[in-house]
Amino acid sequence: DNMSKNTNLIADTVEAVKKSHGDESISTLNSQPKTNADVIPTGLLSLDKALGIGGIPQGRILEIYGPESSGKTTLTLEIISQAQKAKMNCAFIDAEHSLDPDYAKKTRN
Repeated sequence: DNMSKNTNLIADTVEAVKKSHGDESISTLNSQPKTNADVIPTGLLSLDKALGIGGIPQGRILEIYGPESSGKTTLTLEIISQAQKAKMNCAFIDAEHSLDPDYAKKTRN
C-alpha cells in the first residue's frame, strides 16, 4: 500500500542523508537534543530555554534571519558580547550593510 511505500521511502532517505552527512545531520521532532555541545548563551533566558540547549552551538555558522527592524542586529551583538565575555573570537558578517558601529559600542556590557 502507499502508506508503507512512503514510510520506506522516508526511512531510506533518512539513512542516505545520515550516511552522506553524518548521524547528527537529521533528526525527528520527537528526538531529544544532545546537551553535550558547547554553547554560547544568547543573553536571553527565554530564548536559551526555547533553543533546548541553553544557547547557540559554539563553532557553527549561524544565520539570524527576519524582517527589517526585528532585532537581528541587537540579538547578534548580544550573542557576540556573551562569547567575548568567555574569551572567544567572533566575526560579524553584515550582509545587509546596516551595522552602526556607534550602536554596537553602546550595546557592549
